[in-house]
Amino acid sequence: MLFRLSLSTRLRWRRRLRSLAALLLLAAMILAVWFAQPAPTEAVPLVHVIDGDSLIVTQDSAALTVRLIGLDAVEYRQDCARADGSRWACGHEARTALAKLAGRGPLFCALTAKDKYGRTLAACRTRPEPDGVDLSAEMIRQGWAVATDDAHLPEEGEAQLARRGIWRGDFDRPVDWRAAHERAATLVGAPAADR
Repeated sequence: MLFRLSLSTRLRWRRRLRSLAALLLLAAMILAVWFAQPAPTEAVPLVHVIDGDSLIVTQDSAALTVRLIGLDAVEYRQDCARADGSRWACGHEARTALAKLAGRGPLFCALTAKDKYGRTLAACRTRPEPDGVDLSAEMIRQGWAVATDDAHLPEEGEAQLARRGIWRGDFDRPVDWRAAHERAATLVGAPAADR
């Protein structure tokens, strides 16, 4: 036998479900606004540029290693090939380019989470937004890094078309270069019986 609800009961449940749906929609909108707000920007003195995507700043009188987000720059020890096949120290040039962009500081960084190496991930500019230079976007635009997110793909395309920086010739993507050289370092450091 089929159970039928009275008309008034069905109307009451419909109102309750509509109220619940409205509350869920409101909660979703509040969460979207909460997460869409940019991280607060902090002025941090620059201490040292490590390589093309990492630097050391001072926060609350303590040194803080920062990894720029949105890019993967060639590693400091990495070299690249020119169009004629000769090798050049592109990693050293990438570090020099970031040091020139960052200047003497301070930098204005939106500090976020930490990566697996304990570095603080951040988006940094030379002046508070909307002024100044976005370090990640400019390193990619100058051709010293590859984009790691869709937001910087136009800058990567621009550098590639203009053959700037690492795009002048051939190079290993930084992630591939690290993987190849970590394995080599592991093999060299392993005991003879383990090789």
